[in-house]
Order: sequence, then structure tokens, then C-alpha cells
Amino acid sequence: MPAISLVVCLYQERDLLERLLHESSGLYDDLVVVHDGTEKNETLSSRQNPPGVDYSLSAPHSTIPEGYRAGLDDADKGSIQELVLRHDGKYFEGPRSFQQEPHWPFAWSRTSHDWILRLDADEIPSGQLKKWLHDFRVSEEPEESTSGYTCIWPTWNGRRVMTERWPDGRIFLFHKQRVRFFGMVEQVPVADRAFTPLPLALLHQPKRKSYGILNVLFRKQAYGWRRAIAQSLLTDPTKLPRWRWTSQQWPGEWEQIRSAPLRTALIRLFTWPIYTTKTLLRHRHFPYPSLVVQSGIHHFLICVQFMRARRQALSARRDNKTAGVTE
Repeated sequence: MPAISLVVCLYQERDLLERLLHESSGLYDDLVVVHDGTEKNETLSSRQNPPGVDYSLSAPHSTIPEGYRAGLDDADKGSIQELVLRHDGKYFEGPRSFQQEPHWPFAWSRTSHDWILRLDADEIPSGQLKKWLHDFRVSEEPEESTSGYTCIWPTWNGRRVMTERWPDGRIFLFHKQRVRFFGMVEQVPVADRAFTPLPLALLHQPKRKSYGILNVLFRKQAYGWRRAIAQSLLTDPTKLPRWRWTSQQWPGEWEQIRSAPLRTALIRLFTWPIYTTKTLLRHRHFPYPSLVVQSGIHHFLICVQFMRARRQALSARRDNKTAGVTE
């Protein structure tokens, strides 16, 4: 029977984590929580990158790498750490990265089991998904050809679900020895074989809308994510914290930005809304404008940010070369 490790990477959001742990009770065998930065120091604002190593080579009880630290036994009452310990979990604090993906490889290395239930603090398994996870834990081990499972990830307007059957493809459960990954914003685990799609919902219910143009254009966090992506794309994936990822080549979607950023920006800005509209209609959902255009605008801005970062990097190299000649 497959055992499951629940992994959550977060910043603050204690109340949401408490909700998630309550709703996920009995669905996992091991809990690992990594906090982005120090829980007590909310004023820390400088971005720090976790070590760019392959964490799949680390054992669960190996020495904690530089930049991370384990929680203490005497956690402050009411803290996230105290909540995790109360649920018999393992708590760690990592470098303040303003994103969760760079922490995933380290978190996976600290799990006791190979099957990873990867949930965000603001998510809740639906009733059907809970039943499926319960049945999964008492069933036979899946065949090696199964790298993991995907589900539906309904959109949320802050009060109610807006789409019940879209978007799909959210990777929520996977075998950590059957996937590869590098820790960059919006990157997802890549299957050695295949992910099995399930017609079940993982409810993403933050305190705000989970979609929309305002999230793309006016959410400060989104601009930070785009800057982080642009800076990462200036190098190669092996320079990032990673899990079983050995190739210096970028996956196709990212390589398109690197090789032709302007062309990619325009294609995604104008063609992705058409594709999204068709997909929503196929799933019998109304194509709300904010749903239709958000991804195209977001990726257009990623491309713009990459062009800016690349220009700045080239300028810096020229300045350094000139300074070297002058000296």
C-alpha cells in the first residue's frame, strides 16, 4: 500500500494552513512544511536563492544544507511551527525567495515516503478527491509507468467557484523518483513516464480571487515572480535548486522565451485567449474576459521582463569588460 507525504511550502498563512491540515486529516502519513524565510522576521525583504544543488541526492536525515534550518522543539504558541508540530510534522525555514518552487526539492528530500501530495496552504481537497486519496492509500502500489496524477483546479472569485471543470492538469500527487524538476516560479514536475488525469477537484480558495487581470497587472507579487523567472532564464536549469534534473536545456515553453522573446510575447498575447475561449466553451463554461486574457497578458509581461533583464546583463558585461581594459 502506498504511503503519502504531504508537502506544503508557504509564507505566513497560518490560518489557511490550519484549514488545509484539518481538511486533509487522515489523507497522508507524513507532513513536511517549509516556510519561505524566517517566520518571526516579516521585515526581511531581500531575495535569497536556495543552494542550486540536486536535492534528490540527499537522504531525509542528512545534514541540512546551508540556508535552511529545522524548527525548534519549543515553538512559540500560535506560530506556524507550533501548528505543524501539533500535527506531528517536520518544520523547516528556508531562504526568503518570495516563491515556493525553489523550496520544493529540499522539502521532497525531507519526506519519509516517495508519494508526494503537493498542496498549497490556500487549497482544500474536494470530497471526491478526499475519497480517492483514502482509497489510494489502501490500494495496491501503482505500476511504475504511473509518475503521478492530475486533477481539476477550479477558479475562485473570493466567494464561490466560477468553473467546475476547468482548468485541469493540476499535478497534485506524484512519485518523487519518477519526476524531474528545477525550482523556478511556475515550473511543474516533469514526468519520467506519464501523469494520469482524474476528473476530481482540488479547491483553490485563497482570501482573494484566484484569477483575473487585476492579479496580473496590479499584484506586486506577480511582478516579483516575473522578475525571478527572467533572471533564471539568463542561466540554465542546473544552476537552480533541482530534483533529478541534469539537463542544461530548458523545456520548450521556456526556451521559446529565451530564443525569441518578442515573437513569443506577441503570439501568446493574441493566440492564447483564442485557445482559452475554445477550451472554456468545450467544458461548457462561459468565457469570462478576465479568464480568457489573463495568461496571455502574464506571459507577454514575462517576455518583456526577460528582454529587459537580458539587456541589463549585456550592458553589465560590457561595462565590466571596459573596466577590465581600462585597468
